[in-house]
Amino acid sequence: MMIACRVIVRGVVQGVGFRPFVHATATELGLSGSVGNSALGVVIEVEGDGEAIDAFVVRMRHSPPPLARVESIEREDLPPVGRQGFCIIETDAGSVGRTLAPADVGICDDCLRELTDPSDRRFRHPFITCTNCGPRFTIIESLPYDRAATTMKRFPLCAHCAVEYADPSDRRFHAQPIACPECGPTLSFVKEDMPAVTGEAALLAARSLLRDGKILAVKGIGGFHLACDARDDHAVHQLRERKRRASKPLAVMVRDMREARAQGLVCDAEAGAMSSRERPIVLVAKASGFALSPSVAPGIPDIGIMLAYNPIQHLLLGLPGDAAGPAVLVMTSANIGGEPILFSDSDLARLDCLADGVLTHNRPILMPCDDSVMRIVDSGRQLLRRSRGYAPLPVAAPFDLPPTLAVGADLKNTFCLADGACVWPSQHIGDMGDLAVIDSFAASERHFESITGVVPQQIACDEHPRYRSSSWARRRSGDRPVRVVGHHHAHVASVMGENGRDGSEPVLGMAFDGTGYGADGAVWGGELLLATYKGCRRLAHLEYVPLPGGDAGVERPYRMALAHLWHAGLDWDVDLAPVAACPPRERSVLLHQLETGFGCVDTSSMGRLFDAVSSLAGVRQCVDYEAQAAIELEGISRGVDSAGSRYTFDWMQSDDDSWTADPRSVIRAVVGDLRAKVPADVIGARFHESVAHLVLEWAIRGREMAGVDEVVLTGGVFQNPLLLVRVCALLGEAGFTPLTGLELPPNDGGLAYGQVLVGSSS
Repeated sequence: MMIACRVIVRGVVQGVGFRPFVHATATELGLSGSVGNSALGVVIEVEGDGEAIDAFVVRMRHSPPPLARVESIEREDLPPVGRQGFCIIETDAGSVGRTLAPADVGICDDCLRELTDPSDRRFRHPFITCTNCGPRFTIIESLPYDRAATTMKRFPLCAHCAVEYADPSDRRFHAQPIACPECGPTLSFVKEDMPAVTGEAALLAARSLLRDGKILAVKGIGGFHLACDARDDHAVHQLRERKRRASKPLAVMVRDMREARAQGLVCDAEAGAMSSRERPIVLVAKASGFALSPSVAPGIPDIGIMLAYNPIQHLLLGLPGDAAGPAVLVMTSANIGGEPILFSDSDLARLDCLADGVLTHNRPILMPCDDSVMRIVDSGRQLLRRSRGYAPLPVAAPFDLPPTLAVGADLKNTFCLADGACVWPSQHIGDMGDLAVIDSFAASERHFESITGVVPQQIACDEHPRYRSSSWARRRSGDRPVRVVGHHHAHVASVMGENGRDGSEPVLGMAFDGTGYGADGAVWGGELLLATYKGCRRLAHLEYVPLPGGDAGVERPYRMALAHLWHAGLDWDVDLAPVAACPPRERSVLLHQLETGFGCVDTSSMGRLFDAVSSLAGVRQCVDYEAQAAIELEGISRGVDSAGSRYTFDWMQSDDDSWTADPRSVIRAVVGDLRAKVPADVIGARFHESVAHLVLEWAIRGREMAGVDEVVLTGGVFQNPLLLVRVCALLGEAGFTPLTGLELPPNDGGLAYGQVLVGSSS
């Protein structure tokens, strides 16, 4: 029986080869009709045999192109009109609706093969791309996604490319970023003491610079990177000095998995993540044959590795037959610490102090986007930074949401826009301490509104009175309500939402981090919450300890260790590492602060307790980056036998009917082990075991009090793989269901999603 219908497919269905897929499928099944893009999504009108149309719709849903993401399919019957053939029609720019912008995608195997094929007309073309790969989010100006709505509109297609672009059977059909050496963007190499060169000469000059041990700024998909030979200790030191990044680990880039495995112990799950279309940086254990500069990732057992994901990077690392060059490149964002990534031609002057030469190009980047970072924990993927390859793809909401903007936190900032069942987390913005980052935040937020079509009716923000993100929200709110959300409540809600919990039943939320504003004005960070989206109650927390000097106490873990020693009633004996690290005059001032409370704020932070133990064990006294002391403590503790021993926390009941875990007993036991000459790695292993058992004890207490056996593990402390794996094992053995993040980081980078859910439930 001949029938006809209109099929509307919504999701990530533009710029991913969906229309040629529809054309080929309809032709194969003997159907007639048309397909076109619109603001609604992909609109298909199809006519033919009823069984063939049913099969057609099934393929749309279950067998779409690799980069497509089908969110919904709507089918409406039409009267048959005797259509002949199947055609692809022009985009309907006047329709009203919403489709999803695609993310940037790493180079596909087909394009990589052509890049290295001397017989192909795109041989060594730095901007080779097709429907299945290349820039998307970073070049899209507006939707529907067509070339005229991207930064590629300035590059008219040559005759050859135009034929490919118009041919539904071609891999480059309506691939908006496509070009070739005749019509595409051009590489340029700029160096202070020489004339600018372009094309292949630019690439040769850049590779020569790297071989000479110099620092290169290179413009990629989402911004400029700083690159140097990862085996050259002098070059790495120079890069650190210029970037003002004293010891925070640097990511490295390699051309293939063979080289990745030469530097890291890459398991199958890690290899799968590394070679996925998102091409994130993946944290892996250093290999025994690790041959890079010790300054790449000092003081820790892990290295962040990513595979080259765009053709420029492959050309920099060298194709078969090229002159030898560095096989492993440091590849880090081109910015000074605390500032946003540089991405436009107007930034070239600012690169002078960072790089010895610049490899740039004239394809504009509209929206900067940093690299994503993940690690594999028990074969599961834990995103630590969600950015390139993921933004601007949405995550699902567990219930329908009003149009909402959530502005996130001040550290590791991301924001979210939400409407209905979709939440759009932004790319990584950065730390909001610099005016340029706030400007970048504002520009990104405007762009997200334009590509999602969300016009926020309310704004959600952190309850911290001095957060810059929250101040921005209040200034921009106008007559829209501002929903203030507790920091740790948002952390717990984020994981609840990712795991599809609708909030009708509470969860036990373990919110462990470094710094978060508490409901009583103290600095929280070691909390057990009984939470739904509508509210939360604190069941337990770490006993308050004075945090002396605010940021100074965070940047110098020895200050936190001294505060914990004072709180535990222990003398500041000079044989203890934090005492020796603290200058006598500072010690005197610090003691006065602790005794009077001047310049101190109470904290229940688990992150600060990790700092204190790291300092006591002699691991780290001052930090150059967030959580460095805890990261290095975990590094030396991993795989160490604690000899069946762990420390225990004392318990007491607070005035508000919650329970506190007093760390004084832990601190005293750590000092006892130090006096007994127990090695630092064993102390670290025992401490990790003690925290894991504290989580279990809190969960058991929470289950007794509230009858709940789902436990959310969230906050930056649960980025610690040793702790997370052990906690999940203990909870599982005791009959609990641990819930962790799936697509969003456990740190403040996932906070905005929780703000959306809580702010929309109040």
